[in-house]
Amino acid sequence: MKYMATYDLMETARNTNQWLGASALALASYPVTGMFPNPFFQMMAAWGEVTERTFARMIARPDWGISAVTGKDGRDHSVTVETVVKKDFGDLIHFHVQGRDASKRRVLLVAPMSGHYATLLRSTVISLLPDCDVYITDWHNSRDIPVSAGKFDIEDYTLYLVDFMRHLGSDIHVIAVCQPAPLALAATAYLAAEDPSAQPRSLILIGGPIDPDAAATDVTDFGRRVTMGQLEQSAIQRVGFKHAGVGRMVYPGLLQLSSFVSMNADRHSQAFHDQILRTAKGEASDHDAHNKFYDEYLAVMDMPAEFYLSTVERVFKNGEIAKNKFIVEGKHVDIGAINNVAVMTVEGAKDDISAPGQCVAALALLTGLPDSKKAQHLEPDAGHYGIFAGKSWRNNIRPLVLGFLDANAAEKPAVKPIVSPIAAPALKSVGTAG
Repeated sequence: MKYMATYDLMETARNTNQWLGASALALASYPVTGMFPNPFFQMMAAWGEVTERTFARMIARPDWGISAVTGKDGRDHSVTVETVVKKDFGDLIHFHVQGRDASKRRVLLVAPMSGHYATLLRSTVISLLPDCDVYITDWHNSRDIPVSAGKFDIEDYTLYLVDFMRHLGSDIHVIAVCQPAPLALAATAYLAAEDPSAQPRSLILIGGPIDPDAAATDVTDFGRRVTMGQLEQSAIQRVGFKHAGVGRMVYPGLLQLSSFVSMNADRHSQAFHDQILRTAKGEASDHDAHNKFYDEYLAVMDMPAEFYLSTVERVFKNGEIAKNKFIVEGKHVDIGAINNVAVMTVEGAKDDISAPGQCVAALALLTGLPDSKKAQHLEPDAGHYGIFAGKSWRNNIRPLVLGFLDANAAEKPAVKPIVSPIAAPALKSVGTAG
């Protein structure tokens, strides 16, 4: 029962704030308040509206909200979301574009399991749908997974990716965004040794911590400062009785959110202050820029405790991926075994989560892959979010990604491993913007 009380205490605080916001909005909206020419009531109603929405979003699972896509024929085609592979901790889902010929570009987007739902990549999906057949990993909220489903650590995550790749076939192109980049690399290496025919055509790693020590950030510094014992005591709690996963050890989404917000507390405070003023003036709307961003940003999910702790210990502290010492089910996953999967890395010059150098480190690990099948891109003015969404992604990175997919679309014979490692500085760079 330890930590269950603190889990429920956080939910109680969230629920209370949502209720306070709803109450303030209701009280300040009574018609009688119109008799008093005082802006207090408008401000009170605005505060209540913003507060209620803010705290309600924290437990809401966002919808994909993708109803149609315009095809090359100029017609709008309906989009349905279908579950292709269903598992306890996450599903493989497919965005089926009805009435459209099958696309030759088949893409598996590997979404992060880092506190937010896969819908964080909604804009990435929307940008790829007109030109690609898109699949994505849809991770579940751990508080809804019964304890009987067992554990889920980074080895299990890697094997989930292996199963998804096997199911989709060797003509798939894998794009891993942020946190799953090192595990997507490991999953590809696992297939290279165990089931070479199931390897994807290409692997694109976007802003992932392949080698966290290559460039320091607040995230890597935190990983070095805190011991595993301290982390387990301060971050891990048990799910309360209200949820199907009662008793499961998790890193709660609400606790993660408090960490996200604290990193840029001043900016978030100013954003909510401005939104309250806009709401009071009648200038806000249901889908304005503030609500569009925070409806997604505030929607958080619990992470399995074993996954979070093993990620910190094995990827960040021990650097098992960076040192090519990663083990899955007792087997060494040799990244050098990858010899015919084209690999591209994408980094943002202003990324303060996974700094430049962390992701491109993957290329030096690919000792069995020739230079001709490696590529890298550094986006000059992009931060972490910008390298997979927003203007930088749409205008610069997405065209490069599609070109890389096309260049590696055909099945090619395996290449014999290269004995000596290839240094990262000698690697090919594709279309660096700027």
